[in-house]
Amino acid sequence: MMMNSRRTFIKQTGMAAAAALLLPSFTYAKAPKVVGLQLYSLRAQLPADVRGVIAKVGAAGYKEVETFGYSAKNKYWGLDPMAFKNLLIENGLKAPSGHYSVDELMTSGKTDELKGFIEAASAIGSEYLTVPYLAEPWRQSADDYKKIAAKLNQAAELCKASGLKLAYHNHDFEFKPWGDTTGYEILLKETDPKMVAFELDLYWAVRSGNDPAKLFAAHPGRFPMWHVKDMDKANNKINTEVGTGTIDFKTIFKSAKVAGLKYAIMEQENFSLDPYVSIKQSADYIKAQLL
Repeated sequence: MMMNSRRTFIKQTGMAAAAALLLPSFTYAKAPKVVGLQLYSLRAQLPADVRGVIAKVGAAGYKEVETFGYSAKNKYWGLDPMAFKNLLIENGLKAPSGHYSVDELMTSGKTDELKGFIEAASAIGSEYLTVPYLAEPWRQSADDYKKIAAKLNQAAELCKASGLKLAYHNHDFEFKPWGDTTGYEILLKETDPKMVAFELDLYWAVRSGNDPAKLFAAHPGRFPMWHVKDMDKANNKINTEVGTGTIDFKTIFKSAKVAGLKYAIMEQENFSLDPYVSIKQSADYIKAQLL
């Protein structure tokens, strides 16, 4: 009886292990415990005082940032990647993601610029190189989105070679219908799920009439990053402090595990309060109510 029980246990354990291998990796994704800030929120302040701004971001309760605007000429607001990484470390910050242009790849097929961005993102310790925007001329048809998806797969291969992952950040135009589909659905279906992740901007998704939870359920595990950006109650075209607008974040965050959420990144594109007061208020709400 004892031997049979042991055999049964071993058999069941083996079956469970085999099942675990078949389950998508998002099942084991750890929900974020800290909040990040997309530095685009402070685009007006950064160029004049990058060190002071980063210090204030850390003081506001953030532990992560997402970069934007890196260029071969100006680097990270005048700091080379190592100097910028050291500045982040000094303020208790990491940069798991950054927004980098893919204009050269999309227009000419050349990869020199992208390789430079990959090198910079790797140097500051990022996990994701995120595509922030698609210029309007590139996205005039469903076929255009298929071509974009192919380019994203190509970029993802280059990222993988350097230990990075590629992600795509949306606005609202991706949800425009093309026949019985949308640009966003095409990107999700035509990109390699093992190589290309998605950073869902919750504000733009909701503003375009979509339910984030339905997107997560339809494409589980593909949304490791979210932009947590609230919608003003009086004017849906502007942002407000997280928790004071119209977006039901508490319901959306119930789908965090299905989405595969790893990084919750606050972004606010306009302010009615002092920006540093505003970003702290949003950070406090996200940490207390959502994470």
